[in-house]
Amino acid sequence: MALSSSPLRLGVNIDHVATVRNARGGAFPDPVRAALLAAEAGADGITAHLREDRRHITDNDIARLSAGLTIPLNLEMAATAEMLAVALRHRPHAACIVPEKREERTTEGGLDAAGQREALAPIVAALREAGVRVSLFIEPDPRQIEAAIRLGAPVVELHTGRYAELDGDARAAELRRLADAAALAAKNGIEVHAGHGLTYDNVAPVAAIPPLRELNIGHFLVGEAIFVGLDASVRRMRDAMESAR
Repeated sequence: MALSSSPLRLGVNIDHVATVRNARGGAFPDPVRAALLAAEAGADGITAHLREDRRHITDNDIARLSAGLTIPLNLEMAATAEMLAVALRHRPHAACIVPEKREERTTEGGLDAAGQREALAPIVAALREAGVRVSLFIEPDPRQIEAAIRLGAPVVELHTGRYAELDGDARAAELRRLADAAALAAKNGIEVHAGHGLTYDNVAPVAAIPPLRELNIGHFLVGEAIFVGLDASVRRMRDAMESAR
């Protein structure tokens, strides 16, 4: 039985297509081609994280995505002057500010918006002035929701990594945290997204959280595409999300 009639968008992160490409230093596989295929399969948007060390997505990829996509581009970026300049140059539909450490393999947790509010404020303001929809990638924590409200961020993306790693009662408790945070953000006029570590097997309980409007999923879909193709992996994820609503 559907728990919510509100549509739930799927953003497909194509970073790890670029990871495979960069392992050989050539031009293939092309993340822009992957983005276009994902769009044909039903993705509502494309997410790409331009990291400081350019370990996967490159500046040229962002330029090509900006020029070639007909669905929204969500640029994941650290809160730095360099990344702000990139965002202001390309003006993607959205920019999601994420924490970034050079030594991490992937994003390890949410942004400390509460502790970094003074540093984040001018970046959020500059992006909003340029017409870029700002999102903050945060933990499902009331303090972080309050910080997003104070910063004037129109969107938060809740980190689902802990939920994905847990099981049993611990997972259920984390799911409640996600649901409570989503409700609090929505109550205060913030659009709520979620992502990190989501798979066919664990996506349904998150997708069923009524205030959620978008899930961003990448690594799992790219991994599945090795076996079934990107079109099939995206379509199956959409089906799982829609069944949960």
